[in-house]
Amino acid sequence: MAHDICELLGIEFPVLAFSHCRDVVAAVTRAGGLGVLGAMTYTPEALEVELAWIEEQVGSLPWGVDVLIPASLGGVGELSSEDLTSFLAKVELASLFPEGHRRFLSDLLDRYEVPPLADPAIAGGGDIGRFSLPTTLADISLEHPITLIASALGPPPPTLVEDAHKKGVLVVALAGTAEHAVRQKEAGVDVIVAQGTEAGGHTGEISTMVLVPEVVEAVAPLPVLAAGGIASGRQMAAAMALGAQGVWTGSVWLTTEEAETEPVVKQKMLRASSKDTVRSKSRTGKPARQLKSAWTEAWEGPDSPGALPMPLQPLLIDEALARIDHAAAAGHQGATELANYFVGQVVGSMKAIKPARQVLLDMVSEYIDTVTEMAARLEN
Repeated sequence: MAHDICELLGIEFPVLAFSHCRDVVAAVTRAGGLGVLGAMTYTPEALEVELAWIEEQVGSLPWGVDVLIPASLGGVGELSSEDLTSFLAKVELASLFPEGHRRFLSDLLDRYEVPPLADPAIAGGGDIGRFSLPTTLADISLEHPITLIASALGPPPPTLVEDAHKKGVLVVALAGTAEHAVRQKEAGVDVIVAQGTEAGGHTGEISTMVLVPEVVEAVAPLPVLAAGGIASGRQMAAAMALGAQGVWTGSVWLTTEEAETEPVVKQKMLRASSKDTVRSKSRTGKPARQLKSAWTEAWEGPDSPGALPMPLQPLLIDEALARIDHAAAAGHQGATELANYFVGQVVGSMKAIKPARQVLLDMVSEYIDTVTEMAARLEN
């Protein structure tokens, strides 16, 4: 396809696929798109293993890494994420959680009769790696032949931009408003992702249809990718019509054969409608769109103490989520009701499990058909 972004990234199709699953990343890259591994859930040691595996699978083809680097962490006194490790090393982790939050979480698990883990080590014990070591994860990523590194939740640190550019790696940043996009441009990023509120995970409040043209105009001539509510060729064509040079996709890969999604949650997604998601702070402490479940209903309900700020909320609930996932996988009814995951409103159109390669090729084929049909209408 003759798109500037394809030439910039060295890809055949202007489709980028964000996923926490290395198999999805490799499959999309091999099929002509560009897979981007979400690194936030990995320890440095585990990330090294994943990146080495992807590198082996895709060879010289382009791929990337997404590193969650919050601009600040209000839950621990507005510390930068770089300083969090030393801070947490000096305190008792449990002391950071108010008694009311611990009691609410315990009562919630009891109410749904979620059993404890046979091996508590499975939960990671409140692993701080994904929030305390983002710059370490970025450093590890840049030691591999990646094409791009993406930053979410604020402008990337100057050192990240500088280090990436020294290695010839492009820096991508996500933005939920035109103002945020301008700040990303000023920080030196190479590509902006305009992510509408329809998207899964951390999102703002502006729809993709409104946001994309605003961002395109605000950061021109920087290339813009559209994200949020894009899972088909028709939606891809709409994004291009709004001025985007390509699309950044995430939710659509969650029901692929390769996806990391827990089987119980994957089946929930396949049955869900576009109304079955909610922006909730219940998993990360920041508004993140996810599948509605008894979990989100409880945390958003009148008896909830409210989510703690990032990174305290994920640290508080890590073990609870592991208990829920393990019990749900074993068929436990209460845990199944609680189980959920990040996903966008486009979940309503995700009705079948397919290989990631097929999802990409179907999207591109429908995009071509849609654009061809539109061109024919103009000729008439």
